[in-house]
Amino acid sequence: MTGHRIDDPLTWPAVASVAAGAPLSLADAALARIERAREVVAAIVARGLRVYGVSTGVGALSEVLVDGARQSELSHNIIMSHACGVGPALPLAETRAIMVCAINNFAHGGSGVRPVTVRMLLDLLNTGLIPVVPRGGSIGYLIHMAHISLVLLGSGEVRDGAAVLTGEQALRRLGYAPLTLEAKEGLSLVNGTPCATGLACVALGRLQRLLDWADVIAAMTFENLGTRPAAFAQEALQFRVSSGIAATGARLQRLLEGSEILAGAHANTQDAMSLRAIPQVHGGVRECFDAACGVVNRELESVTDNPIISGTPAEPLAYSQAHAIGAALALALDALAIAIAKLAAMSERRIDRLVNPLVSGLPAFLARNVGVSSGFMIAQYTALSLASENRRLASPSSLDGGVSSALQEDEIPHATTGALRVLEITDNLETILAIELLAAAQAYEFQDAGERRATATDAVYRGLRRVVSVYADDRPLSKDLTAAIGFMRRTTPI
Repeated sequence: MTGHRIDDPLTWPAVASVAAGAPLSLADAALARIERAREVVAAIVARGLRVYGVSTGVGALSEVLVDGARQSELSHNIIMSHACGVGPALPLAETRAIMVCAINNFAHGGSGVRPVTVRMLLDLLNTGLIPVVPRGGSIGYLIHMAHISLVLLGSGEVRDGAAVLTGEQALRRLGYAPLTLEAKEGLSLVNGTPCATGLACVALGRLQRLLDWADVIAAMTFENLGTRPAAFAQEALQFRVSSGIAATGARLQRLLEGSEILAGAHANTQDAMSLRAIPQVHGGVRECFDAACGVVNRELESVTDNPIISGTPAEPLAYSQAHAIGAALALALDALAIAIAKLAAMSERRIDRLVNPLVSGLPAFLARNVGVSSGFMIAQYTALSLASENRRLASPSSLDGGVSSALQEDEIPHATTGALRVLEITDNLETILAIELLAAAQAYEFQDAGERRATATDAVYRGLRRVVSVYADDRPLSKDLTAAIGFMRRTTPI
């Protein structure tokens, strides 16, 4: 797997690649920026300057002074007190992505952590020694990176394949002694938007693939239902100014090119919205996806810490504003959550049309032996359940608000919660699309054998049939669903 090197800031596809296992390295220029920022922090400490999180407590304790002798203790205690996550552990890819985004953030040279601290994170990442990080409990950031940082102190737990090591065992394997944090390092390790940004990068990587699958699977359903391909014609779509609509329409035309099933169908005057509005909905989701990609890339280009270290050792500067708050990211993730839920809802409606004999012209529920066999009746229930769950999950996280830290933190955008929610909705979308794929493949079994499918849809049908045979109520349908999801993950959409 091709590695990535941080010189200029990473982009979201690079983060997603490292999250999936690609190696990561730091350019000399990035290391130099980290070292310069650390020199500025050392100057702040030497001069006894009043700087948030360096010579003061954090949050509502920002007015409590901390002398130089106790600043290392402050950093240590921040990690210990902030490591209060709950629930099951994050998957490896999500934890790796958070680590990548933290390293990327430090490489800007605005945080002031020591190079050794960054190298330890990098070595854990590249050797596959990934900290165990509870999924829940974060209203903003802080908690996930605190659990990752525990390992640097020789505490916490680390996954090494199927084995679980203590933090100290993992460091010993890498040749490190547990780290003694210095001034500001504890705060920098937990601060900023690496958690939300990393999770968002993983979601974008999964969603990019599913957007392509959504078009392919929708084309298969469209072909089965004998609908009007004129809905995708360039001359019809040109009236709406939208790159997403134009691109989706053109792709659907290519996917359905050469279909004898459509050529021989009796065209309706106007098809149902879930069919004729595929370019409008899928295209709109693509535009929302592109907008979210832009926001995530800008997060990666930004220093998200508080305080941000700048200036020189001779003239040290610290900016203690709100750059650790990911409001734009939270809003973009809320929009993306709604868009994904809409895409999934459209797929569920198409599944219903495939299995409903009142509108499909196909056997009821695509069953071989109607009455004795239920076919895909309950598979549509499953899709409906997940689509309904998505509607609940798509409620905006950025509006949740909340007050914490004794009124000091009284505006919270919940970007991390928003990113976790997008991952859940994306997983549900994948399952719904897999159900539609199975149903569309089953529907082809009832088409006129003398009419050829489009070249593109036929290739997908044949590929799926190599792993999932025609369904005849002869096995649990859930097994076919698992196989279809595996097929989609292994196969690049046409």
